[in-house]
Amino acid sequence: MFKKNQFNKKQTNKHTQPKNKPTIFNGPQKIVLFNKPFNVLSQFTDEGNSENSRQTLKDFIDVPDVYAAGRLDRDSEGLLLLTNDGKLQAKITEPGKKTTKTYWVQVEGAPNEEHLQQLRDGVKLKDGLTLPAKVEIIEEPTLWARNPPIRKRANIPTTWLSITITEGRNRQVRRMTANIGFPTLRLIRYQIGSWTIDGIENGQYKLL
Repeated sequence: MFKKNQFNKKQTNKHTQPKNKPTIFNGPQKIVLFNKPFNVLSQFTDEGNSENSRQTLKDFIDVPDVYAAGRLDRDSEGLLLLTNDGKLQAKITEPGKKTTKTYWVQVEGAPNEEHLQQLRDGVKLKDGLTLPAKVEIIEEPTLWARNPPIRKRANIPTTWLSITITEGRNRQVRRMTANIGFPTLRLIRYQIGSWTIDGIENGQYKLL
């Protein structure tokens, strides 16, 4: 559906900017909401991979001069916001701005209220205590099929949680659920601030 971009390394555009360096381009603000599939890198190039076989954002997004506001792990799915507005990028990614991010998380096992309260109060990870989170058990959401599907163990139930945080540590949600004894099997970012993946098919994007 979307054409692959061809980028010239000599050109000055988003895709040649140093990683994680906010840039404000001339012209109107662009906001791209992308529903990232599983196993896709949240960047436009796959530097250091000689085979160049992994999918990146350029395989899906044909919008120039935008860059990801924050990251979403390769093995996670859902909302990735891209923009040409450095101030917006900073607002979303800087912990002090406290932009909320909501994840739908499928965990192995059946956590109870005591377990969930640990996440709400904050759990101690190697890089410090997490800030309080909003956590609740939810019905299994209607989602696209993941390829490959998750691995389920026989006779062990799974539970879907909605987890809202304001931080963005590396693999934070996965580490939080593992900390209380319930490994994450599937993780989908549903919402960033007021933006959601509602109405956006997996692998597609919306330009605002």
